[in-house]
Amino acid sequence: MDKNLVSVIIPVYNTEEFVEEAVRSIMNQTLQEIEIIVINDGSTDGSLSIIERLAKEDKRIRTYTQQNQGLSATRNKGNEYAQGKYIYFMDSDEALNYGIVDKVLKKAS
Repeated sequence: MDKNLVSVIIPVYNTEEFVEEAVRSIMNQTLQEIEIIVINDGSTDGSLSIIERLAKEDKRIRTYTQQNQGLSATRNKGNEYAQGKYIYFMDSDEALNYGIVDKVLKKAS
């Protein structure tokens, strides 16, 4: 399989209460050929420190920070960084069930 078969793009803005669970739900997927692109959209809470800590745990996580530009602009910025064959946009206050990325990929292929 390709190194980065799926690029998961997660815009983050002030979701320190949820962001760790969201990112970990991607880190723990059955499909390992994932790059996790987390874009801090000018958060003023502790979101950035959480995603930086997670990036130290998992080399698939790449973090970027920008001034607040809103959800659409942040997703577009993540799309510029994406290297995967497929792109999945995820919100930072949601978590994916175990194995779901693999299941979606099989349906898309």
